[in-house]
Amino acid sequence: MTQSANAPTTANPQTANAAAPAPVIEWLDPKLLTAYAANSRVHDPLVINQLKASIVQFGFTNPVLVDADNVLIAGHGRTAAAIALGLPSIPCLRVTNLSPTQVRAYVLADNRLALGSTWDEQLLRAELLDLQNEQFDLNLLGFAKSELERTMVSFAPGTAEDQGQLDTFLPKPEFPQTCPNCKHKFTVF
Repeated sequence: MTQSANAPTTANPQTANAAAPAPVIEWLDPKLLTAYAANSRVHDPLVINQLKASIVQFGFTNPVLVDADNVLIAGHGRTAAAIALGLPSIPCLRVTNLSPTQVRAYVLADNRLALGSTWDEQLLRAELLDLQNEQFDLNLLGFAKSELERTMVSFAPGTAEDQGQLDTFLPKPEFPQTCPNCKHKFTVF
């Protein structure tokens, strides 16, 4: 039997890290952590400012990952934000069960995998509207203003009957047009 191109090539995730010690959160000075030299993810100053605002609002709720030598594996942006905020320590999860090759691959995977996700637009809109109604500052969520505006506007197309009524409310046409695809006639004012 052959494996598909998208099938994982690693051991069963239930047993792959069976020998790994139980994770322990350590609180370390972020200035003592070293950035992974080959980290290809770039953090714009705007993103660092968003991360800082998030940390101030919610706390440092997601530990960064470090190796045995305090080299960052994941959390470069959060660490930069913590340093900018002057935090004396941040939560770190020490990862010692990965090979150097696995660490290099994980640095890429950690940054890329979430980018493939999409939003359930209806649920997202409902959450954003609820937060707005509760006077929560939506700017703290990391969305651009244009994304928030686009997401929070609910548009439902009208019925054919609505379309016919629309024409009765508009002024008389000045430039009649015909759609080349559906041959529908409409007017440009």
